[in-house]
Amino acid sequence: MSSKNKLKKFNDNQGYPDMFQPNYDDVKDGYMMQGKWGADFFKNTNPITLEVGCGKGEYTVGLAANYPQRNFIGMDIKGARMWRGCKTSNENNMNNVAFVRNYVQMVSKIFGKQEIDELWITFPDPQPKKVKINKRLTSPPFLKRYSQILKEGGIINFKTDNEPLFDYTLEVIKEYGHELIVSVKDLYNYDGFEEVKAIKTHYEKLFSDQGFAINYMQFRLNMEAST
Repeated sequence: MSSKNKLKKFNDNQGYPDMFQPNYDDVKDGYMMQGKWGADFFKNTNPITLEVGCGKGEYTVGLAANYPQRNFIGMDIKGARMWRGCKTSNENNMNNVAFVRNYVQMVSKIFGKQEIDELWITFPDPQPKKVKINKRLTSPPFLKRYSQILKEGGIINFKTDNEPLFDYTLEVIKEYGHELIVSVKDLYNYDGFEEVKAIKTHYEKLFSDQGFAINYMQFRLNMEAST
């Protein structure tokens, strides 16, 4: 992507009412929207689903279109990628979508306690090197952050083409006593889960076309183990 195209997208993002781009000083002591997303932005009490590492935002926008009775927020640090989802939501006048440009590490500073009903992690960087294990979005440090914003019993959905990361996550769930609801390898050769299959991200299409199997799981956090 050329620098000119990136600059145009960054400029566009500045004008989108559903794109939030707080800096570190805005969030270090708790973001002004923390605990207020439903009341101040969506202006309703509908459940909120958060997608971390949302990339281009296809899943966030796709879910929002399929479930207008719920609110959806996509979070990522890559503003030029998120531009695509934000542009789509604005072109379609979707009032149940928002995007937050920030590091996922700041999630507990941006959202309030038990503010999020459900969470999606879609095709994150697998961070294969052991020295970066705590940067995996399903590692114990990240699950601890999610526990600070998820409602009791809130579901985490995880999709990846990376089998080692999938297996690692299963090990974390078992070690920390989290509740595994479902675990499916090679999702598209498995009957059912049509709602999960209905939306494909850019990376999911890319990996599928290359012959990689898509893996999917749902789990709930053991809040005591995550605190």
